[in-house]
Amino acid sequence: MSGVVTVMMNGLPGAMGHEVSAACIRRGFTLAPSAMTGAGMPVECEVKEGDISVKVRLYGSDDPAGQRQMLATAVETYGDSLVVIDFTHPSAVNPNSEIYTATGAAFVMGTTGGDRDKLMAATEASGVYAIIAPNMGKQIVALQATMERMATDFPGAFSGYKMEVTESHQKTKADTSGTAKDMVRSFNALGLDFSVDQIEKVREEEAQKQFGVPEEYLGGHAFHTYTLRSGDGSVEFQFKHNVCGRRTYAEGVADAVAFLSAKRREGSGKKIFNMIDVLSAGAMQ
Repeated sequence: MSGVVTVMMNGLPGAMGHEVSAACIRRGFTLAPSAMTGAGMPVECEVKEGDISVKVRLYGSDDPAGQRQMLATAVETYGDSLVVIDFTHPSAVNPNSEIYTATGAAFVMGTTGGDRDKLMAATEASGVYAIIAPNMGKQIVALQATMERMATDFPGAFSGYKMEVTESHQKTKADTSGTAKDMVRSFNALGLDFSVDQIEKVREEEAQKQFGVPEEYLGGHAFHTYTLRSGDGSVEFQFKHNVCGRRTYAEGVADAVAFLSAKRREGSGKKIFNMIDVLSAGAMQ
């Protein structure tokens, strides 16, 4: 039926998986009773939001054949109403996406890391609908889009400047922030000579508190500071975005699911999107 959306939340029982599941339920989507997870995870978890409770059977990555069969069955059951959401682990990005493309499942990839070129190539070759983005918070997406446009309109504007980038996320985040990497690419186009390998990644809790993270949000936050200084040190610019908790990202994921579902229903010729596409379409609530 047109407008019906069923989401499969791959990444449960993780905190982001629960937060995104809750946001999707609030948006009126149906949460599928099965999902993919990592090895060694529980075989079932329960998601609660308001008066709604859903028990989700989890299929671990130690049984990829079982995962593939589960997803193939879900695609057959839910058809074009199904959208898979991935907030798992960087090491799962490519194996998971191969299952999505093999089964024809539309997906929203919020997990960072993995071989991104391989991810894009496999998705393009498969013809599935997908949103692939390192960040799904509306205001941060707007900042990323602004930096991209600044780099296009004013290339080399910061030539001769030096940059420092520090990003802090909960200690369980394994990789460097994908948002920080994207921002660095824009700053490079503005004339800065800076490698993503130079990004300072803060994961120790004491250092995070010194960086300004409130203690109650050590388990879920995203604090980024980009500092630019002129060669002689007489001029300094600083860009900062600090987020406590996960809710703003989860709401952005729900926006992404709604956007992707609409694009698939209308038969859009373009099939792979990012969050700037969602924002530009006015599709972020």
